[in-house]
Amino acid sequence: MTIRLYNTLTRKKEELIPLEEGKIKMYVCGPTVYNYIHIGNARPAIVFDTVRRYLQYRGYDVTFVSNFTDVDDKLIKAANELGEEVPTIAERFIKAYFEDTGALGCQKADVHPRVTENIELIIDFIEQLIEKGFAYESAGDVYYRTRKFDGYGKLSQQSIDELKVGARIGVGEKKEEALDFVLWKAAKEGEIYWESPWGKGRPGWHIECSAMARKYLGDTIDIHAGGQDLAFPHHENEIAQSEALTGQSFARYWMHNGYINIDNEKMSKSLGNFVLVHDIIQQIDPQVLRFFMLSVHYRHPINYNEELLEQARTSLERLKTAYENLKHRKQASTNLTENSENWLVKIQEIRQVFTEEMDDDFNTANAISVLFDLSKHANYYLMEKHTSTDVIDAFLKEFEDLFFILGLSLEEEGLLDEEVEALIEQRIQARKERNFQLADEIRDKLKEMNIILEDTPQGIRWKRG
Repeated sequence: MTIRLYNTLTRKKEELIPLEEGKIKMYVCGPTVYNYIHIGNARPAIVFDTVRRYLQYRGYDVTFVSNFTDVDDKLIKAANELGEEVPTIAERFIKAYFEDTGALGCQKADVHPRVTENIELIIDFIEQLIEKGFAYESAGDVYYRTRKFDGYGKLSQQSIDELKVGARIGVGEKKEEALDFVLWKAAKEGEIYWESPWGKGRPGWHIECSAMARKYLGDTIDIHAGGQDLAFPHHENEIAQSEALTGQSFARYWMHNGYINIDNEKMSKSLGNFVLVHDIIQQIDPQVLRFFMLSVHYRHPINYNEELLEQARTSLERLKTAYENLKHRKQASTNLTENSENWLVKIQEIRQVFTEEMDDDFNTANAISVLFDLSKHANYYLMEKHTSTDVIDAFLKEFEDLFFILGLSLEEEGLLDEEVEALIEQRIQARKERNFQLADEIRDKLKEMNIILEDTPQGIRWKRG
């Protein structure tokens, strides 16, 4: 079996053939750290964390790099408004980023490079572009000479003349052409800056990813990814910069996730529907948000509202309940062999279908459907009078493996399982001792914690409501 993924560059699905057998070099554009991340930032974080997890599951050695833009106009504006230094603000929101994405089940990248740690590298990159005639200095700024690069527009599949329509030269810009973009910005009075051959200034936005991707992954990488909004101009400009310098293809495969709408409207500050992850996860289990994001194919737009989020919570709870039912039933299972082999084969078939769905452009929506199929068969199995420990263990392992690949957790928030079990034991003992007041108090406490008690032939079991 081979993995096929949709390549934005060619507009078709292609077989994943890495540059080096068994290894994947992957770069994902990270956030500008001037505020908490919003759910638009969360989607690529979740999507490409899942892609990375799946590639590793399929046996690839993945080197995953995702940058932080820790100096730009937004950070400078925030620093001025708050009366703080740019590095202070960046550090605060980098920490917040790790807290929020960690709660969403995202693993850290192998490298999280920052612009401010790579200034010399970026300056050297720009100098080489100037030497090759692809860039020029103008009044302390440095611009990329877009028309000189023959391939400009190939990612967005537009000609340079089509792109030129509507392009403008802003106030203070001294460009040769409207489509030329800035590589180095001269510092204004009071702004953070670094010394350069062109005077005091700082890097433009696009150049940072070209320079850092090359430093950590080489001239050509396997997968470059990010949100759909980055395809043009950011990724288009990265291609122009990198390929002009190296003469090599910058990335073999380009992946872009779709937009997020809020109640069928585009998310924007002007509409007042800007949703921060930091706020959402104070109100809901972060795993529900991850499950919600993965329930739609990554290239499709996704609509966010409270009703859909509640549906995701209920769906995730159904899967977890099936898993907990298996754990509970295992206590009364034996090493029976009758009919066990058929069930073990069925579980293997479910894994096969899951792999086929993920091999087809990382289709997490269909992969989640496979989880429900696993849950259905687990519930059917538990209806049998006698159950085998081997089969129960195989079902449990399948739940655990597939959840891990999708970055989902089977653990519950709030009270730990051991604490719940201890309270139930205390309640049973209290009833035996006819201490009904204590038994009622424990029952009420469990109810407040949304713990539902059920009488079964194997004794009292519990679940979260």
